[in-house]
Amino acid sequence: MITAENIALFSFERDLLDELNDLEVLEFQAGTLILKEHEYIKVIPLVLEGSIKLRKLDPTGREIIFYHIEPGESCILSINSCLSNKESQAEAIIEKNTRIIAVEADRIRGWLDKYSTWRKFVVKLHYERMAELMTLVDQVLFKSVDTRLILYLKGHTVNNELEITHQQLAGELGTAREVISRLLKQMEKEGMISMERGKIKIIKPL
Repeated sequence: MITAENIALFSFERDLLDELNDLEVLEFQAGTLILKEHEYIKVIPLVLEGSIKLRKLDPTGREIIFYHIEPGESCILSINSCLSNKESQAEAIIEKNTRIIAVEADRIRGWLDKYSTWRKFVVKLHYERMAELMTLVDQVLFKSVDTRLILYLKGHTVNNELEITHQQLAGELGTAREVISRLLKQMEKEGMISMERGKIKIIKPL
């Protein structure tokens, strides 16, 4: 069921909202792989609750995360693959229990011609995701891993704490888990942070 609170996430015209109300709502548990790389796109997710991450794995299994899809958002890579009838270039994994509206690929094409608010939504997604990907490329190419780690910790801690594993941090920063573990241990040794399982606490200003 789509609630009024869910609908408020999307600034669409009434006719499009009515169409959304007729679509299937799917629920997924954290850790579920909902899209594999090289699959053809059958449905596009509109996220109501939870979070989805788009990632790619290199041949060694190292993860790099492109972006996260939060409530009120969709997946621009999936939309692009759908519109061009191409295979997916990434895989999608549920980060925490998530509810989505499942939009069939054929509807996506029709809505671009039919609804101006949908066109604006897609253009906005393009802009935001391109900005995120450019930031990712800039950091991977031009900033050292320790600098990127400090910037990430500064930007994501709440009350000087962050719940995240070393593997997740490695994926966010596009590097190996062993590299992250070594840097964090050095920061802990210098008294900058303390660590528990799945949690990092900032002790000194970074």
